Amino acid sequence: MTTILEPASEIEAEMAGAATACLVAALDHSNAATIRITIQVDQSAQSEAPVLVVPPRALRFFADVLRQMAKREPMLLVPQKLELTTQQAAAFLNVSRPFVIKEIEAGRLVCRQVNRHRRIAFEELTRYQADQKLRSTTALKTLDALSLELGEAL
Repeated sequence: MTTILEPASEIEAEMAGAATACLVAALDHSNAATIRITIQVDQSAQSEAPVLVVPPRALRFFADVLRQMAKREPMLLVPQKLELTTQQAAAFLNVSRPFVIKEIEAGRLVCRQVNRHRRIAFEELTRYQADQKLRSTTALKTLDALSLELGEAL
């Protein structure tokens, strides 16, 4: 299951920034295996606030999410071993499904077969995306160098 979180509002971003600072401070000053956090649900409530016992690893994850919210950037939460269909991979890469299939057949994108269907690991898609970005950057630098040479030759 993937979850897409839209960018935070200004108020949410401010709250997330403050919460991030508190979590990071708690993590920096703690040597314990767990950290206790009190959550205040409603100030007018007469009942005692619940206390959560959370492992530091989970708090670091929450701090990362809050940091992204404070920057007002969208987030995509993806399970570690997610596999996508060629159609889903095409949507993620913002290309056509036939293009994804051509990239698989050319050996530039790795997949596995499930009966007659192809499944592409999300990690593979991010690797492919990074490779494509690197190829584009290299091509642009080469083009820039050529244009400078031609400019000097004129």
